[in-house]
Amino acid sequence: MSGYQPKRPFDDGTLSVRAAAGLPPAGALVAIALAIALVVVAFLAYGRWALLLALPLAVVLALGYRRATPALASRSRGAPEILGAHTEAAAQDDFAHSADVVEHLLAAGEQATVSAVPDLNEALAPKPAWVGRKDRRSHDRDRSSIGTAVLGGGPAGLTAAHVLAQRGERGAVFEADSQVGGISKTVVVKGYRFDLGGHRFFTKLAPVARFWEEMLADELVTRPRLSRIFYNGKFFAYPLTAKDVVGRLGLWESFRCAMSYLWAQRHRSRQADTFEDWVTQRFGRRLYDAFFRSYTQKLWGIPGSQIRSLWAAQRIKNFSLFQAALTIVGVRRQHVTTLIEEFRYPRLGPGQMWEEVARRLQETMPVHLEHRVTSVNHRDGAVHSIVVREGEEERWLTVDAVLTSLPLADLILQLNPPAPAPVVEAARGLRYRDLCLVALMTAEEEPFPDNWIYLHDPETRAGRVQNYGAWSDGMVQPGTTCLGVEYFCFEGDDIWELPEDEAIDLATDELARIGLIAPDKVFDGAKVRVPKAYPMYDADYDRHLAVIKDYLSGFSNLLTFGRNGLHRYNNQDHSMWTAVLATLNLLDGSNYDVWSVNTEQEYHEEGEAVDVALDSGGTPALTGAPSAVVPRAAAS
Repeated sequence: MSGYQPKRPFDDGTLSVRAAAGLPPAGALVAIALAIALVVVAFLAYGRWALLLALPLAVVLALGYRRATPALASRSRGAPEILGAHTEAAAQDDFAHSADVVEHLLAAGEQATVSAVPDLNEALAPKPAWVGRKDRRSHDRDRSSIGTAVLGGGPAGLTAAHVLAQRGERGAVFEADSQVGGISKTVVVKGYRFDLGGHRFFTKLAPVARFWEEMLADELVTRPRLSRIFYNGKFFAYPLTAKDVVGRLGLWESFRCAMSYLWAQRHRSRQADTFEDWVTQRFGRRLYDAFFRSYTQKLWGIPGSQIRSLWAAQRIKNFSLFQAALTIVGVRRQHVTTLIEEFRYPRLGPGQMWEEVARRLQETMPVHLEHRVTSVNHRDGAVHSIVVREGEEERWLTVDAVLTSLPLADLILQLNPPAPAPVVEAARGLRYRDLCLVALMTAEEEPFPDNWIYLHDPETRAGRVQNYGAWSDGMVQPGTTCLGVEYFCFEGDDIWELPEDEAIDLATDELARIGLIAPDKVFDGAKVRVPKAYPMYDADYDRHLAVIKDYLSGFSNLLTFGRNGLHRYNNQDHSMWTAVLATLNLLDGSNYDVWSVNTEQEYHEEGEAVDVALDSGGTPALTGAPSAVVPRAAAS
């Protein structure tokens, strides 16, 4: 902690508080008072003749002090002049730092030239934060500040820090966990690596894809995709195929599903407010019952009739059952995200990506692990400091701004002074679904070939099982594999509290019952609890979110982003996108609407801005890159 403990204000040679405010120093006031007292005493004691001797002495005293302190010569303009000199010196420091960053970045790739990345040069040009741009940070910054505090070391937080570093900005990352990555971290136990949820590195966002490639290069491998659905005692290929749907459901049930679908299309007129409404209107009741109902309730812990339809609109995109049917029979080939046949993946798991980002960041910006933010202190609509706990010790840190990917509920409850009661109530009303991952280490090298299997069977408590050996052989030990059995739950319920050895037994029994593993081959295991894994879209979430958004809009230098920071079930590429846009809003006074990312809007114009912000100089900037959000000014 000593490396970034704030100094006392102005102990680095800058002005005192009185001088900064344009007031005379205390010594000047004393000298003037003594001169006046000398004149008055001389006049009262010895009359006007003594006054003639005292007046010159008082003048000499005042003039002598004036020569010693030139700032007193012009109270109205002296302090701004000195502050201006300090600002200029700070700008020169920032310029030197930015120039070093640019030189380092441009030298990093053989293809990069100054002419090839003109926008990068402009983005990294030195711009003092309080001069010449619409900066959202406090104008009262001083060298005791750590700069911009980035709260959270997951994909979104580290991406925001990367953009700050690209621009030569001061700052620090604070992560409560002992490792970076958030839910995208890789947990290592006894030489086996666990991915907390299965994170494919697939994106339509070209700047994000290029960023990933640049960070890991050959360590980002290409993997074939294979996944299935276990339902009603049978395994269905996913994406669906005609052979599986008809052969496993049977001709009669397949016909009934088709009729249900046609009926839904014929009567699709009313508003779909819930997940159940949204799916049944598009796919029919029977397909909803077969492939959505049990898994959705297992995932969220509440019926689909209590989940807002936005989750379906966000997660089931560009998919038509009719188009899928044409694809199944070979009439039409469809290219949608859910049907990709391969994906990129870090050889050592998703955490490898974020550990590399953090490693590079450490060269210019500290990343503090096991540092939990306990208070975000604000005044007059601006954050001025944070309180950070490391072990039993707490530190108060002055900041210029805060970029945060913390869960919205946690952020609101950490504000000091507290948010208004309705905002606090809204924060307490936001709900999250938690995750327990039970890892099973088995002597079977390939118990099944899938990357993952969805367990729609209502008799199986697990919701999904990952085969880490099928993701990458770097995740497991030779001759064995490791399976990640996922239990969606709420913190404090029976699965969450289940002791590790009992959880291992439960997962082993469930997978053996449905024929996925030989139980006698399981030789070890582990249990990992993941709090707040999924923000919930329950019946009241949008009402609570509107209250919180309105309140946070009143802050000039507090910006939130990421999955939990926006309470949106975004994948990591869209979480990264929101981080870049929020950081650009802070640095440049832009007005991108981060809350709109990953909605059904068209891809628009800020792709180039994100591309420049993420560019590390390895290749020429891509232009015309897609975006998932429009600026607020252009949004309807």
